[in-house]
Amino acid sequence: MLRGLAQLIFFADDMAAARRWYSELLGMEPYFERRGPDGSLAYMEFRVGDYQHEFGLIDRSYAPHGAGDGPGGAIANWQVDDVTAALEKLLSMGAREHEPRIDRGDSGWVTASVVDPFGNILGITYNPHYVEIRQRVASA
Repeated sequence: MLRGLAQLIFFADDMAAARRWYSELLGMEPYFERRGPDGSLAYMEFRVGDYQHEFGLIDRSYAPHGAGDGPGGAIANWQVDDVTAALEKLLSMGAREHEPRIDRGDSGWVTASVVDPFGNILGITYNPHYVEIRQRVASA
């Protein structure tokens, strides 16, 4: 039934600041933007990673009823080559640690997470299974 991550959405109160922060983090500008009725930036979208997953940022004023203002809920982990280096970069950019770097057993699986400057939890991981799948797809 679940075939893969189609889109991840984060909310931000300051869309201009979120655009700058995520453009710097990802090393690219959003490929798509939509303005609201008042002309202000309401939504932006990036294509991220090996499989070009959609990562969107929406003005918090459009959040569904009941959406929290602070970190919470599910954590989506993005694959990185080096969790320690990625965590250091995120912290240097003003994110705050949510969960420290944790080695998840002897399988090579490592995770960490931060809260971005806009109140969203951003998870990072080194997942050996992801690497295996990516290599299998590349050689197909």
